[in-house]
Amino acid sequence: MVTSAAVYAGYGKYIQGGFAINLEEKTIQSRSVFKGRIVEVRVDKVLLPGGEESTREIVLHAGAVAIVAIDDDDNLYMVRQYRKPVEKTLVEIPAGTLEEGEDPLHCAQRELEEEVGMKAKHWEKLVSYYSAPGFCNEHMHLFLATGLTPGTVHLDADEFVERVIMPLDEAAKAMASGEIMDGKSIIGIQYLLNRRAASR
Repeated sequence: MVTSAAVYAGYGKYIQGGFAINLEEKTIQSRSVFKGRIVEVRVDKVLLPGGEESTREIVLHAGAVAIVAIDDDDNLYMVRQYRKPVEKTLVEIPAGTLEEGEDPLHCAQRELEEEVGMKAKHWEKLVSYYSAPGFCNEHMHLFLATGLTPGTVHLDADEFVERVIMPLDEAAKAMASGEIMDGKSIIGIQYLLNRRAASR
């Protein structure tokens, strides 16, 4: 057990009581149980640090991008769409899945125009993170898009979304009220709010 007295030594190792603790789970066996258009599901048998064996159900994903697009009047360009896994219509920032070998910035530029019909003169990489590392390897790249100009919406045949233009202050209220519940959107909007507060 790693206690609060343990010191992080890097690369998944902690030092506690003078001894190195390796937290890595070594894969003994791996098998694919499902492969779809967007995800693959794999079941791994692993050896735990304590010597016991266990299994891990892992969702493999190609990675994705999300875009915080804001105009000169502090309006966010978002989408409203139905999400079948949660059986709800959610308000989200534009996002999309990376194609094989695709540069994240190129994907972000494509998705912004496809979903909300806007282009951006200025792009800034904000952060990259794992969206749900407890069961999925999806790597999310979050971008800030400013200097917005009109483009052309190009939705996929199976995409049904409504463009939403929301002032940043209203988005903050929507997060607090539970209207905005999507994780990547909360991270992106909160990043802007923190930046604005720091600049005052």
